[in-house]
Amino acid sequence: MIPAHKVAMFRNAVPFWMSLLLVPVAVIGALYGGWTVILLPVVTWYFFSILDAFLGLNTENADLDTDEDQLSWYKAITLIWAPIQFALLFWMIWYVTGPGDAHLSALETIVLFFGVGVITGTVGINYSHELMHQKDRGERFLGDALLSMVLYSHFRSEHLRVHHLYVGTPRDPVTARYNEGFHRFFPRVLKGSLLSAFKAEKAMLARKGKPWTDAKNPFWRYWALQAFMLLLAVIIGGWAGLLLFLWQAGVAIWQLELVNYVEHYALTRKHLGDGKYEHVKPHHSWNAAHKASNWLLINLQRHSDHHYKPDRRFPLLQNYDADEAPQLPYGYPIMTMAAMIPPIWRKVMNPRVKHWREMYYPEITDWRPYNKARNPLPR
Repeated sequence: MIPAHKVAMFRNAVPFWMSLLLVPVAVIGALYGGWTVILLPVVTWYFFSILDAFLGLNTENADLDTDEDQLSWYKAITLIWAPIQFALLFWMIWYVTGPGDAHLSALETIVLFFGVGVITGTVGINYSHELMHQKDRGERFLGDALLSMVLYSHFRSEHLRVHHLYVGTPRDPVTARYNEGFHRFFPRVLKGSLLSAFKAEKAMLARKGKPWTDAKNPFWRYWALQAFMLLLAVIIGGWAGLLLFLWQAGVAIWQLELVNYVEHYALTRKHLGDGKYEHVKPHHSWNAAHKASNWLLINLQRHSDHHYKPDRRFPLLQNYDADEAPQLPYGYPIMTMAAMIPPIWRKVMNPRVKHWREMYYPEITDWRPYNKARNPLPR
């Protein structure tokens, strides 16, 4: 007989496996075409938002003394997703450029692969984020594989060597500034994150007396994995397959950076002088306790605790109440949609930012230096 505690762990882990529902949805879109090609973004964005409205918040916290072996069902979903996504992505490229070409119009194919990008970004990059923070080399490789499928491998270096160190300061490209709309943020972060990631790795090698061309530079691995994915897309689907691969990758990157935009919008660490900033605290991340979107995003919305303990596995991430960290009014799916419409975003979020400033930094009366989009304060 299976012990009761193992049954309970399995039951609690099952909702986080809901991302697997997106796989048959993608296959249905490819096989049947027509209106079914819009199902992937509809399910990812709206279905989980509707579930959030009905299911409400989950503010319960797991026991931090939980043993690693008790997390196997949670860990498993992040381990199996990489091969599943690989198989789905390249099967889709093969199918729509081969057998499916006869019944799918060009528009249907473009919309379908927009949806593929939504899940490779929403699920794939998010799972790679979980994997890159772990100590096991196999898990980190799976994270690299997922990022290479969307041509954003440098995200690992940028996230670990830049974002976690400099979040809430001008040195972090992915901390959105106050009143900086997403449409200004996006091109800035595309360039800034790549450059900062490369400079961080180059600087680390320099401290060891090695040039950036050294084999230890992870960018060689990034480029090799990405080249493999691009070549495979061409072999399977020809030039059309390559274009579809690039299209879904672009959509996935857009999804990632929408989340980055939401996570830290206008939350800045206090400048202490001489280019120094206060330590990262729970109130430097926006949080959301919405149950269903946290299932989809494996608790990414418990973002303050992630910055406190970056290698803590997602089922153990702790919730923070409103008196400890700022809260979003809705889960990430709705908030990222709002971010695409700057007037709505500012109407919803700017009053919350002002309240946050009054709550945590009443002594700061001039926020203009913090509001600038680039390097407002000395390093």
